[in-house]
Amino acid sequence: MNKKIAIIGGGNLGTAIAEGLIQSGFILPKHVIITKRNISTLQHLEKRGVLVSNDNEQAIRFADLIILAVKPFQVDDILTKLKGALNTKKHIIVSVITGVTIDDILKITAKKFPVVRAMPNTAIAIQESMTCISYLDVAKNDLDYIMALFNQLGKVAAIEEKLMDAATVLGACGTAYAMRYIRANIQGGIEIGFDAATANLIAAQTVKGAADLLLKKGTHPEQEIDKVTTPKGCTIAGLNEMEHQGFSSSLIKGIMTSYKKIAKD
Repeated sequence: MNKKIAIIGGGNLGTAIAEGLIQSGFILPKHVIITKRNISTLQHLEKRGVLVSNDNEQAIRFADLIILAVKPFQVDDILTKLKGALNTKKHIIVSVITGVTIDDILKITAKKFPVVRAMPNTAIAIQESMTCISYLDVAKNDLDYIMALFNQLGKVAAIEEKLMDAATVLGACGTAYAMRYIRANIQGGIEIGFDAATANLIAAQTVKGAADLLLKKGTHPEQEIDKVTTPKGCTIAGLNEMEHQGFSSSLIKGIMTSYKKIAKD
C-alpha cells in the first residue's frame, strides 16, 4: 500500500492503530507519522521507524490519509487550526472519535472532504477489534483501502451512520458485557473447585473458542448450542436455570439501557 498516513493523537488508540498496521505489514513504518504534544512517549514507535512529531500541520502535509484520534473536546480546536493545510484534492479524513459525526467534521473544516467515521473497540490493541465504519463521498478504491486497513486490526463492517450509537453499544460497550460474563464464569469456576488462575484461563479460552466457531464457520449460536446439549444433560439444565433467572432478557435490557443513555446524551 502506498498511501502515507498521519495519526493525529498519539494516545492509547492512536498508538494501537500505528502498532497494528506496522505489525501486520500493511504499511511501511516510514509511511506513518503520529503526533502528540509529548513525543517522548512515542519513542518505541520511533525506534521501529515511525515518524513522530508534535506538529499536526507538518503531519497532515506529509500524509494522504489523516486519522483523527484525539479527544472529542479537542476536535474543534485542532481542525480549526489545520484548515489551511487541509487539501480537498489530496486528503481523506478518518475519525475514530466517539460522538463526533461526519457532519461535525465538515462544518468545522468548512470544506468538502471524503470522510470516514470509524468505531473500533479496545481489542484493537491486539489486532482483534470489531470496527464499524460509515462514510461520505469516499471513492471506491479509497474505501477499499480503508476497509483493508481496519481489517488488519480485526474485523470491519460498513454501516449507516445513524447506527453508530448502536454500534458503540454492541461493539464497544459489548466488550465490557463479555468481560462481566467471563468474570461470572470465573467466580462459578472457583466455587466448583478451580483456583482463580485456572478458572480465568478456562473461562477466557472457552469464550474465545465459542466466538471463533461462529466467525470461522458462519453458524448461528443455537446450532453450536445444540451440539453440546444432550437430553437430560448438565448443559441444558444449566442453560434453562440461567434463562429462568433472566439471563438473556437481562442482557438485552442492559443493551437497550446503554443505547437509550448514549442516544439521550
